[in-house]
Amino acid sequence: MGRKKGRDISGWLIVDKPAGITSTSVVGKVRWALDAKKAGHAGTLDPAATGVLAIALGEATKTVPFITDAMKCYRFMVRLGASTTTDDAEGDVIETRDARPDEAAIEAALVSFRGDIKQVPPQYSAVKVDGERAYDLAREGEVMDLKSRPLFVESLKILSRPDADHVELEMVCGKGGYVRSVARDLGEALGCLGHVAWLRREWSGPFEASDGMTLEQIEALARTPELDAKLFPMETGLADLLEVHATAEGAVKIKNGNPGMVIASDAEFGEEVWASYQGKPLGVGIYKSGELHPNRVFNL
Repeated sequence: MGRKKGRDISGWLIVDKPAGITSTSVVGKVRWALDAKKAGHAGTLDPAATGVLAIALGEATKTVPFITDAMKCYRFMVRLGASTTTDDAEGDVIETRDARPDEAAIEAALVSFRGDIKQVPPQYSAVKVDGERAYDLAREGEVMDLKSRPLFVESLKILSRPDADHVELEMVCGKGGYVRSVARDLGEALGCLGHVAWLRREWSGPFEASDGMTLEQIEALARTPELDAKLFPMETGLADLLEVHATAEGAVKIKNGNPGMVIASDAEFGEEVWASYQGKPLGVGIYKSGELHPNRVFNL
């Protein structure tokens, strides 16, 4: 295979994703606009969803797991009274009901969706079933018995109740949350059914919607230094980890994938941290007795 074409450019570009495009397609557009050799996203948004989509470039792709694992905030509208095949407005309506709960009933039901909960992914989701994606099997008409997964929900609250058919909610949660499952399960708990009418990710780890560029803005600045200037440093993706500073000798060892000495810090034995030298990120690893034992090394 030939080498990938493009520049060795590293950092984060934050996109305010519009509805009607896949996360993978957004990555492709960003990679083209920056003429980047390597790019990937940190956390898929459904095609109908909007909001923060963090695109990692070059060595920043090694920090993607830290954004994927970070807390995220979603604002979404639940349409009460109907369930759909996809648990959102993109699917076909399966069943309707006339009951409409009042706000007090909704607030009472939300209590069981906070904290450490179990959640069954939607039939149309990217989880794998016997090596195949659930959404591919669902498109073929197969109904799967998907296993529940743990999810931590820090907060889930009502933002507005525009009419009897709709309730707007905000959820802050950890890794692996399916907003469509929340809407589906909330509708079931209320006895009225429900699905997501629209969904927006307001922030993801250190990245906020105000950081995001539109695709139109990205296209207008494509292949220019002005777009390069919009990149966040790759270490922004490590905001939840403690930084330690390597010695000159330690930096050489860490860059070669070996344990290297770092200057004393507040890090605790066994804690995952990231090391830098003269302002440049070296790698991520485990802190042990004055050394960083790297498990990810950056080639900057």
